[in-house]
Amino acid sequence: MPELPDVVVYIEALEKRILGQKLEAVRIASPFLLRTVEPPLESVPGKTVTRLRRLGKRICIGFEKDSWLVLHLMIAGRLHWRVRGAKLSKPRGVAAFDFPNGTLLLTEAGSRKRASLHVAAGEEGLRAIDPGGLEVLDANLERFGAALTSANHTLKRALSDPRLFSGIGNAYSDEILFEAQLSPLALTQKLSDGEIERLFNASRAILTSWIERLREEAGASFPEKVTAFREGMAVHGRYRQACLKCGSKIQRIRYAANETNYCPHCQTGGKLLADRALSRLLREDWPKTPEELETLTMRQSSRD
Repeated sequence: MPELPDVVVYIEALEKRILGQKLEAVRIASPFLLRTVEPPLESVPGKTVTRLRRLGKRICIGFEKDSWLVLHLMIAGRLHWRVRGAKLSKPRGVAAFDFPNGTLLLTEAGSRKRASLHVAAGEEGLRAIDPGGLEVLDANLERFGAALTSANHTLKRALSDPRLFSGIGNAYSDEILFEAQLSPLALTQKLSDGEIERLFNASRAILTSWIERLREEAGASFPEKVTAFREGMAVHGRYRQACLKCGSKIQRIRYAANETNYCPHCQTGGKLLADRALSRLLREDWPKTPEELETLTMRQSSRD
């Protein structure tokens, strides 16, 4: 899912292309995309783009007369800038937004269409769809700590909860926790003041550095290589690869469609965190350390 750094760079690229341009037409191929009926989508074409902003992981395109189109790309949604009137091809093509100087295409991989489009009227309309999470890059340590400890969650859950923190998801929460050298399963209300400050500094450092990296990667072009798994990430998507700091193998916790990646040496004091899938398989034989897991894996491989 595109997260804060990706969305920031998307918005910067859009500002260069559609700010001051009149929206000529909106073409929608997926009936699941539009999530609002009032104001009607038909009220927006013909209006000029006056501003863009980010709302969590959402891209908000503002028009004259205080109208807004709000896009949430979810997991598989991506944006593309094409020539004016570009074809909207199924099955990936979801919507097209036509401007005099080009067309913004929204595509979504997979059969489950989760991306969404809202039409909103004014600030009140935007607030209605805002999860309300704290903007880490605009906050101080005190506000960050208050949001973090407002409930007793694991750090992974807290960082990726849009009601607590804006724009952070599965990928960058992994990177932040690695930078802070904290366990993804540590409980927020049991952190020391020093650990909270470490997490605050890590959050700002990771988000800022990745915004800069993605800006440099895109250059003057429209960002086309938006992915949750990027070269240069320390732990996310690097299961069983060597940790860049200590050389230990990166481990993971899988749940539903997501997974958390972490270094057991740098983040959990050498302790292997229980993975549900493997825990069900191994039960009481669940290994406590990476070394025990390696031994079990070798034994399984020799049996196979």
